[in-house]
Amino acid sequence: MTAPIRVLVVDDDAGARALHARWVAATEGFEVVGAAASGGAALAHVAHGVDLVLLDIRLPDVSGIEVLHRMRVAGVAGTDVLVVSSSRDQVTVRQALAAHPIGYLLKPFDREVLQERLRAYAAERQARDAASRDVPLAQGEVDRLLATGSVRVVGASRDPERTPQPLPKGVSATTLERVVAALDPVVARSIDEVAAETGTSRATARRYLDHLVATGVIDLAHRYGRRGRPQVLYRLAPAP
Repeated sequence: MTAPIRVLVVDDDAGARALHARWVAATEGFEVVGAAASGGAALAHVAHGVDLVLLDIRLPDVSGIEVLHRMRVAGVAGTDVLVVSSSRDQVTVRQALAAHPIGYLLKPFDREVLQERLRAYAAERQARDAASRDVPLAQGEVDRLLATGSVRVVGASRDPERTPQPLPKGVSATTLERVVAALDPVVARSIDEVAAETGTSRATARRYLDHLVATGVIDLAHRYGRRGRPQVLYRLAPAP
């Protein structure tokens, strides 16, 4: 008999948390193993092992985006995330999708919509587990893995054994290295902070940060204020 998929429900709204947990529990093949009202509590649960997290974005301590990033930094394996949120602005959605959740479900939704997503996920997970079994690779498959391996290069110093890709027009290797040096894998920094530390203009800092995001060297994060759009923050992505 296949073990049920263990689910953690994360939402700061007690009503939504209870409702979503009931819908998950009523779906064949799924088991609710915990519920959390904050990002910190969610990370504590994940550390003890869950298969799927239903993750809200707006949490009282850290955002769901921060939870996703910390899971990546911690190297949490075998745990997938389905974002369930009312946030639909482009910044938030793009940041969430950059962390590769299995989906982004906009609130409000009904029981049928959630259960349809869960059943599709269960089928995908079963296929993924079957594909991950130890099957010998053919030479072509080995060559394809080598060709698509993810090795990030920033200038010549990131990986001396790989030839750096040509930099786009208006991006110099020297300034690029300064921008990377101003970033940290844990503490996220704003454009203004990066510009001040590197001695560049805000526009220049943004151009280099956009390039680093596009090449996968840094991750986006964001900080919610009491009102207005969230502040976009940047930090080095964890090594692959």
